[in-house]
Amino acid sequence: MLNLFAYRLCSRLVRMTAMWACLTIVFFAYSEDFQGSTHKVPYEDEVIDYDHRVSSDRVAQLQRKLENGEIRLRFDPKSGYLKAILEALEVPKSSQMLVFSKTSLQRHSISPSNPRAIFYNDDVYVGFIPGAPLMEISAVDSNLGGVFYTLEQTEKQPPKLLRSTECLQCHGGAKTLGVPGHLVRSVATDETGELDSQNEVSGITHCTPVEDRWAGWYVTGTHGQQTHRGNLIGKAAFQKQAEQPNYFGNLADLSRFFDVTKYPEAGSDIVALMILEHQAHMHNYVTRLNFEALIKLKQYGHVRYLKTQMNAFLRYLLFAEEALLTSELRGNPEFVKRFTARGLKDKQGRSLRDLDLQTRLFKYPCSFLIYSPAFDNMPTAVRDQLLERLYDILTGKDQSPDFAKLRTEDRENILEILRDTKGNLPDYWRRPIDKATNE
Repeated sequence: MLNLFAYRLCSRLVRMTAMWACLTIVFFAYSEDFQGSTHKVPYEDEVIDYDHRVSSDRVAQLQRKLENGEIRLRFDPKSGYLKAILEALEVPKSSQMLVFSKTSLQRHSISPSNPRAIFYNDDVYVGFIPGAPLMEISAVDSNLGGVFYTLEQTEKQPPKLLRSTECLQCHGGAKTLGVPGHLVRSVATDETGELDSQNEVSGITHCTPVEDRWAGWYVTGTHGQQTHRGNLIGKAAFQKQAEQPNYFGNLADLSRFFDVTKYPEAGSDIVALMILEHQAHMHNYVTRLNFEALIKLKQYGHVRYLKTQMNAFLRYLLFAEEALLTSELRGNPEFVKRFTARGLKDKQGRSLRDLDLQTRLFKYPCSFLIYSPAFDNMPTAVRDQLLERLYDILTGKDQSPDFAKLRTEDRENILEILRDTKGNLPDYWRRPIDKATNE
């Protein structure tokens, strides 16, 4: 679905292709993840029971309110239920990103002249295509991971948000850490938005160099001399980019490409894209550990076989393999303001949502999704081990090479922020540290 709903799960990868029934099937393994990270978790089985278990995510909650008459959604002749859905789910319109690659269930409605808009907050994603019959919506459920819905763009009361499993063809396998989740692609297109599968960077997260990102997307905002693959439609545009770096880079206005008045915002924000790419994979990681822990506990009564997965999770949580920026990024000030305002602040006014945007994405390299209900919902056996290892890393007791790039100053700042803002930490997190022994 939503072009999150597309893919790259961190920097360089191993691509293997096989032909079957005249279709090309691509499998992925990511060096930043762990061996077996693309293997599908059996989430249809009874331990997870994804297909039958009732979701408690925010979209499901909204549907129950609609059925009970607690809330009504206003229909707009121009954009259907879009404005009402964004308001009801507290999704800011300033998060708008625009993708013109045909990577959706409604691919025939998408083109460079009619891109798909994607909006999001911490746990909800909304996809809107002007003139398309459906809105595509998904949410992150603490027990089930990504849950996908459609909403008919036809006026009726109450409207019905229908849960769909069709999206799992792309959003429930190798591209999403083997669990129901979200993904971001960087795939070139022709002049109509059809995919050029020979010109794709296979998954996008915070580990991906900027120069490899955003093929098939529009991008607004400034990024200095750094190049990217956004705003390039067809082979001629990519050739022009090779001859003239930043051809169609550092754009503030997209009106040369399409009618921007069809959308709530005029841009496709570069900062919103950057945060999205981190967030989508982080959610998938939390879901993967949750599912695997539940299965291992059922099978063996312990989670000792998940050490490799937990180590990879912590590398991603702490941005250990983040692709650094070479120029400052500037995006939509309203999006930045709204995103940072949601941060829990420590006694010094610092937050894990504070942005850097000069050499890296965040000032304090630890994912803000450590506060998410999905993280706290992981089985105690896994969550306790993660927090113990994280504490050892931040206090310097753990000197693993995997975290060698994490500066002492960053470790201390993150430790102090979490102590002040994450209330359910184990008691040992708040003990004074003996700097001589790191204990």
